[in-house]
Order: sequence, then structure tokens, then C-alpha cells
Amino acid sequence: MAEDLFANPVWHALETRQLEFAKAAGKAVKYQSDVAPFGAVGEWSDESARGLHSLLSPREVMYMMGEMPVAAPAELAPELKFQGTLAGLQMMFPEEAELPATGHGPIEVLKLSCEDAAEMVELTTIAFPGYFRIRTCEMGAYHGVRVDGRLVSMAGERMKFDRYVEISGVCTHPEYTGRGYAAALITQLLADHRREGWRSCLHLSAANKRAFALYERLGFVTNREVKFHKVVRD
Repeated sequence: MAEDLFANPVWHALETRQLEFAKAAGKAVKYQSDVAPFGAVGEWSDESARGLHSLLSPREVMYMMGEMPVAAPAELAPELKFQGTLAGLQMMFPEEAELPATGHGPIEVLKLSCEDAAEMVELTTIAFPGYFRIRTCEMGAYHGVRVDGRLVSMAGERMKFDRYVEISGVCTHPEYTGRGYAAALITQLLADHRREGWRSCLHLSAANKRAFALYERLGFVTNREVKFHKVVRD
């Protein structure tokens, strides 16, 4: 069961714990566009491809995770364009692992809310433009670090399915890297998840060696390789 969950986490999140954010059509589902740019199908078919098409606005970009049949979805729905694949990794924080010590001295970790959404979008746009939307803040808890009132680092929760919570939105302004902010924020989330009985996971680009090194140092282990497919409706 866990293997199925991690093979198609978007589908399982939107069918269960994050149903409130879902737009669905048959065997196709996606997050509302101002929440997150991800969608999924239960299985590939003419019906699910047509469903995806109906859920997307013209020229809307969506990302899908997992394996994709050859030529899908374009072969099943010509109006959907497959525009490339990004290699990624899925990592887990082991249930038995000790929580990490950040080692950077006291860092004030602040709770963020959707009142901070515009600042959060502005900060994440530096690292991964288009992925963090104005309502992504509603998907879970977010924490940040401010310097002279300015939000310079953040991390929070995105997908939720079964016992698992995805840590996401990990971002530090380039002028403030190397100060331990990301480690402190992730450690806060790990502690919250441990206390509340959840398990922590995350996804990242396989090319992001700096992030991988940080996550590995904090105790995350690679669960599987993943693929992120970019799909656009004409």
C-alpha cells in the first residue's frame, strides 16, 4: 500500500486528506490552480486524458509525478502537450531516526500564516518560480525567519496523504544562505510531525545537490527516484 501511495502521491492526497483543494473529472484530478500546479490520474486512459483536458484552462501548465506511458497524454488527448521531464528524488525521514540538531545557535523560527502569502510567493519565486501559489499557504503549516522584518527563509507543508506530510517550500534568499535557517525550519517541522504522529517526506530535483546534501545531513534517506512531467493544455 505504501508503495502505491508514493508512486502517485498527488492522486492519493487529492482523493483523501486534501479533497478540499481538488478539482476532479472522472479518473483525473488536480489542485485548484491558485493552490498548487499539480495533477494526477488514477490510471491512464482516454477518459482520464479527457478529464485532465477539461480541468485545465487554455495554456495552463500542470506537473504530474510518476511514470507516464509513451506519448501520453498527447496520444490520448492531442490538446495536451507534453513538454519535458525533470528528474527528481523522493526522500523520507526514518521513523526511528533522532531529530537533528541544527548547530547554528539560536534562530527565531516564526509561524507564518496566509497573511504572509504575498511575501512567501515573492521569496519562493527566486528559487522555483510558479510552484508556490497565493493559496499554497492553506495546504499546511509554514514557518519562517525574518531579518529586520523581511522574510528571508521559509519552509512548510504541501501534500498530505495517509500518515505522510510532505515538507516543501524550503527556500532561503541568496543573501542569507549559510546561516542555518533552512536546517532550523526543517527541524521545527520534523519535531512537529514527530509530536503529532505524522511521518515526514519531501521531493526535490535530482540536480539540486546542495539541497540533497542538506536533507541527507539532517537524516533524510532516499526513498525512490521520481519524474516530474510538464503538461500544458493548448
